[in-house]
This record gives sequence, structure tokens and C-alpha cells, in this order.
Amino acid sequence: MPVAVVTDSTAYFPPELSGTYDLTVVPLTVVINGDEGLEGQEISPAEVARALGGRRFAVSTSRPAPGQFVAAYHKLLDSGADGVVSVHLSSRLSGTYDAAVLAAGEVGPQVQVVDSGTTGMGLGFAALAAASTARAGGTLEQVRRSAADNAAQVSTLFYVDTLEHLRRGGRIGAASALLGTALSVKPILHVVDGSIVVRDKVRTAGRALARLVDLAVEAAGTGDVDIAVHHLGSADRARSLADAVSMRLGDRLRDCYITEIGAVVAAHVGPGVAGVVVHRRG
Repeated sequence: MPVAVVTDSTAYFPPELSGTYDLTVVPLTVVINGDEGLEGQEISPAEVARALGGRRFAVSTSRPAPGQFVAAYHKLLDSGADGVVSVHLSSRLSGTYDAAVLAAGEVGPQVQVVDSGTTGMGLGFAALAAASTARAGGTLEQVRRSAADNAAQVSTLFYVDTLEHLRRGGRIGAASALLGTALSVKPILHVVDGSIVVRDKVRTAGRALARLVDLAVEAAGTGDVDIAVHHLGSADRARSLADAVSMRLGDRLRDCYITEIGAVVAAHVGPGVAGVVVHRRG
């Protein structure tokens, strides 16, 4: 068998790719008022959005236990896989990568873990590239390198109505949160070295989305790219955003996906999020 590829539930693949790639997805957990549920299986992003809108609701997330990864790795290896490449969201945003590393240490060197340094389809593009290399018969090292190289070629940009949810969850510093909300500006953020930082500030939501288009085109550079537009319960706005970026990129755009973020990221960014992930093709 080829090398198997594992990722986590924050990759947020678009529905049209379901079943297209051979990937094992390990879910993170969402906790709403003490009730736990697995992302993508037991708790939906809509439930998280409703909870965040209620004053007496507490929402948090937790990484998979190392044992979940151990079970997934053993299942794949026992089924005949030559090795496993496990690709996960930024270690600065979650303990998921650390849990995978602990599990890999227990299973053995035939499991290699990659920190994508991002999440959403930034992680998704890296996992898809790894799966494509595995399907083509790549070695364990080639699949690992494919994941790492493609993760390095993504830019993740997003707009949020407020930084309060990111601040509460510890995903952005208090100083940045204060800066991002000063004078009622609308913050545009990006992921740098695995961390979320403020990229720009504009006065209105409309200007924020227009600026998001400009930044996505800038991140695309001069070569061929894929993009993924993320949203939370705002499919129409996501389509408008995708159309605007597509028009600017022209024939350099290869694949364009629109996909809703899942419950885990929704818990940290809140309603109103809109994001663009740019994947530069090598």
C-alpha cells in the first residue's frame, strides 16, 4: 500500500472533494456549556454560532487525545500502509500537533508528523498535496516533504467582526486585540509563523472585504494558484468574495473552493468571519 495520510478536522475540505482523496481525519472536540461533541460529527458550526450569540453559553475546544492518533496510525499500518504522514493545524493554535507527535513516538519512525503552520484549507491544501504524492507512489519522506512544502506555499487571510472570541481563547494577544478594535475598526488578520496577527485595519465591513480581495491577489504573486474561501453561515458573501478574487486572478486561478468553517474554528472567530486561503502552486 502507499503511504497513508492523516489530518485533523480543521482542514475543512469542500464537500465536492469528499471521497476524492484517501485521507483519515481525526476530529477535535468542541465543548458547549460542558457538553462535549466531536467536530463534524456531533457538533455543527451553526450550533457554535448560536451558542456564541447567547450570553450564558460557554464555548471551548480541545485537541484529540494522543490515543486517538495511536489508534488511527495502528489501524492504517495494520491494514498494510508502508508508513503514515500526519499533517495538522498550527502547533501555536492548538495542541493537536503535539498530541500527534506523542502518538508517533509511541508507534515508531514509520509515522512522520507535519506542522502545517496554519488551519482551514491552508492545512487542507497541504494534506491534499500529501495524499496526491502518496497516491502516485511516493515514499514516506517524499509524502512528508510534499505536505511541508505545500504548507509553506499558502497564505491565510481572514476578516472577523470582532477579536473578542480570539482573545478569550488565547489565540491572539490582548495588545493585538485592543489594537484591532480601537476606534471601531474592522480587523483583517493573517497567519504568520503559525500565529494569528493583525494584518490591516479598515473602517467598515464592506471595505474589509474589498481589502481582503486586494491582499489575496497580492499573496498570489505571479504564478498559478488555488484559492479557498471560508465563511460561517454566509454562503452568498463567500460567493461574492470568491467571484471578486477569481476575476482579479484570471487564468492564473486553477481551483476555487467555497467551504464553511467547522465548529472548532467557529468557536474562536465567531459569526461574521470571511477568509481567503491562497495556495501558490510550485
